[in-house]
Amino acid sequence: MNMPLSQPCESSADDISGVEFGHGADGTAVARVGDLVFAMLPSRGGHLLASAWRVSRPFAEFRRDDFYSYHGSIEDEAAFRARMAEQAEHRHDLQALSRQTVRLNCNTPWGPSQGATIYAEGVVSHTTAGHGGFRLSSERNAAIHPLLRAHDGFYEEDAAWAIVALAFPDLFTRYELRIADQTVRDSWPDAWETMFGRSLEPGQSREKDARAFARAHACDWVVISAIRSDHHVDMTEVIATLGASAATR
Repeated sequence: MNMPLSQPCESSADDISGVEFGHGADGTAVARVGDLVFAMLPSRGGHLLASAWRVSRPFAEFRRDDFYSYHGSIEDEAAFRARMAEQAEHRHDLQALSRQTVRLNCNTPWGPSQGATIYAEGVVSHTTAGHGGFRLSSERNAAIHPLLRAHDGFYEEDAAWAIVALAFPDLFTRYELRIADQTVRDSWPDAWETMFGRSLEPGQSREKDARAFARAHACDWVVISAIRSDHHVDMTEVIATLGASAATR
């Protein structure tokens, strides 16, 4: 259970380097890391982590409407403070890297590049109108593990970016590397196990867990959809399929 928040106060120093903590006008926990401000907003299911950019007012004047980007649920104020420490670490690491933002006229599998970030020679991240990802030079692409290598040298931003991060860890922050490692575990567990020489245990890979679930329930009826019933009060209508493959795709 969360303890009641203290009364709104001005920002205060904290033992987490690079983070200022305080409370907003309604008692909401807030923090500032560089140009970003964060808040732990109450929601129906608990709390949401939200952020905004370049809000310079005192913490005591912050209100819910100031925050417009959302980053999923967060358990409590202790978890909020841990996320802020991670954000500060990420910002510190970014300052030590040599990334350059430029405009490059080129095409990608996701459309014309609208902006690019050069991580290093031969490692460029492109953004487009609808998607984005990395483009590696042929020399850089040769360094990607064969089980994960894209022949055209393009790695999309949703998951495949993590392949680039694991191949060139000196170009990424510690936070990014942690996310990248879990992303490859979740999406390409067989390749991860080959690369690191050990097996992933239950709970360490979403894809491996899905395969195990499918094997265990191959002969069971598995619910794949549920809606509130319009025909029977206080009941739920479900759709089930025999076997788990359809439920885990």
